[in-house]
Amino acid sequence: MKLPLIAVALASLVATSAAAAPEKYILDNSHSQVVFSYNHLGFSTTWSMFSGFGGEIMFDADAPASSSVSVSMPLKSMYTGWEKRFKHFMSPDFFDAKDDSTISFTSTGIEITGEKTALITGDLVINGVSKSVVLDAVLNQAGEHPMVGKPWLGFNATTKLLRSDFGVGKFAPYVGDELNVMISIEAMKAE
Repeated sequence: MKLPLIAVALASLVATSAAAAPEKYILDNSHSQVVFSYNHLGFSTTWSMFSGFGGEIMFDADAPASSSVSVSMPLKSMYTGWEKRFKHFMSPDFFDAKDDSTISFTSTGIEITGEKTALITGDLVINGVSKSVVLDAVLNQAGEHPMVGKPWLGFNATTKLLRSDFGVGKFAPYVGDELNVMISIEAMKAE
């Protein structure tokens, strides 16, 4: 039976031993982004993003589907492209953001679905509300980083969310409730 490529790649990135322990990978915050978009009054699509956030991936060589991911993003690191929109998003109309407000994702399960694909289920916490979401993930590449000379990973993922589920539904349905989320991350093996 041929193993899915994603399982082989995950297993090959960790030290081989009789009982390999999970290996930690740290997000490369300079090459990891979360971009989201929504419909604005039927006239346009509006985009915003997060970048520069931290997190880690733990790989289990013996059972790649038992790997895990956790990410935390400072809410005020959101980039909207327009200062008035950013200030409105941070206001009580939406997030009522404090300096230490974060958005977090912690995986609860990974289902390998193909040679380079997986469904990652996890708890997404926004605005103090926790909901289970599924990320449709693709392994872009796994191997040695040509400039750094250490094991490296690259993934893309997508999902859809209803912002009203997290208490930020102001102006829905006129301003779209559904968010289309695109994620691209790189992670480096921890020292």
